[in-house]
Amino acid sequence: MKEVCDYIEMKIPAKPEYVGVIRLTLSAIASRMGFSFDEIEDLKIATSEAITNAVQHAYKTGKLGEVAVGFGSYGDRLEVIVADSGKSFDFQSAREKVGPYRGNEPVEFMREGGLGLYLIETLMDEVVIHQNEGVTVFMTKYLEGEQVERNAEQIST
Repeated sequence: MKEVCDYIEMKIPAKPEYVGVIRLTLSAIASRMGFSFDEIEDLKIATSEAITNAVQHAYKTGKLGEVAVGFGSYGDRLEVIVADSGKSFDFQSAREKVGPYRGNEPVEFMREGGLGLYLIETLMDEVVIHQNEGVTVFMTKYLEGEQVERNAEQIST
């Protein structure tokens, strides 16, 4: 059975001055879902890092591009996708294609020493990265307590 979610997608020019637009949108979505102030700050930092990396690394100097950002709002979590190819994506399809990040794969995040990736992995509950036509970062943040309950269910079964 497919889970139902509210899905919002935005495209921004690959320019640093547009990161704030996404941060404001993310704040509104997460607040509406019931995330705490600290959780919203974590979401904003992680998402900003993913977008900033896309802006800095995805397009050659002088070539303008777009960054696509998708938000999947579920009852127990918020899923955020940042894709630096700027192409629209089918949320469910993109969600199914992403795989676990392996440290030996050459990913744009690692060029800057991995601090952006470290922050993202520290602040989010789940992070997967897919590199194909650009880099897609898929991040999940559970509402407080949901992750603990989910893990307890997995252990008990």
